[in-house]
Amino acid sequence: MGWRPEHRSEAIWMRHVDITVGGGPVRVYLAGEAGPALVLLHGAMLDTGLGVWHDVIADLARDHRVYVVDLPRHGGSRPWRGTLDDRFYRRFMGALLDELGLDRVGLIGLSLGGGVATGFALEHPDRVDALVAIGPGGLDAVRPYQFLTWVVTRTPGLLRATSWLLARFPGLVRSSLAATLTAGVDTPGFDRIVGSAVEEALAKNRHGERALDDWQVQAYAPRTMRVYLTPELHRLAVPTLWIRGSGDPLVGADVLDEAHARTPDSQLVAIAGAGHIVTYDQPAEVLRVLREFLRSRRE
Repeated sequence: MGWRPEHRSEAIWMRHVDITVGGGPVRVYLAGEAGPALVLLHGAMLDTGLGVWHDVIADLARDHRVYVVDLPRHGGSRPWRGTLDDRFYRRFMGALLDELGLDRVGLIGLSLGGGVATGFALEHPDRVDALVAIGPGGLDAVRPYQFLTWVVTRTPGLLRATSWLLARFPGLVRSSLAATLTAGVDTPGFDRIVGSAVEEALAKNRHGERALDDWQVQAYAPRTMRVYLTPELHRLAVPTLWIRGSGDPLVGADVLDEAHARTPDSQLVAIAGAGHIVTYDQPAEVLRVLREFLRSRRE
């Protein structure tokens, strides 16, 4: 397939492969002909691989083999059955790398993808040569509104009704993104971002999926988080870069400060003028930080 990133004069040729991993379909977009392998994992809810990573793929593909994954129940990776929780993803990531013929990779994950990548790197450091976790999930012992969120996620039918609502009223998706992104409707590529999210909302409703991912839902217990990786980070035997948007309302500065302090070989960068999805808010700065870290790992 052909693909041209916005704000760039060069074109990048991409193709995708549809593979079966752990009994379900997975779409992976490929870019770059040579160099170390990078696997990019997006966030939850209405995120997709080509959505979140749209503005960084072309640059990274100049000297890396880039694998942009649509995680199960996102983008082209449908349909899936069963519960896709943290335990599932630790198995899934190893099987995915096996299916792609990749022994060791750099993992770059945002939000849900950052939590998945961190969990896999903890369990399989032999398969990860660098980890970048951007606003990752899984680092809080207790989340804001912990009990209320747990109740909401366990209310029968509510999360599927939310998928229906977002699909039926795309203006809700647009207004939510306008409020979430630092520059609002002036964000470069805003209409493309909204279009991708609306398409994802329609797909979730069409496939009868819930608005939240199982990884998110199953991470919650009534009073504490079931997925809490921070106490394990002293075992993280992988060069690690923690990234947080300075205005991220979902992942606090104190959370990543502690993650950085506990991780033996890590760096921490806060990106000014960015919220939770830093690749939408400040893609050029994200690329600069990524390139500096990846270059340092090769020297």
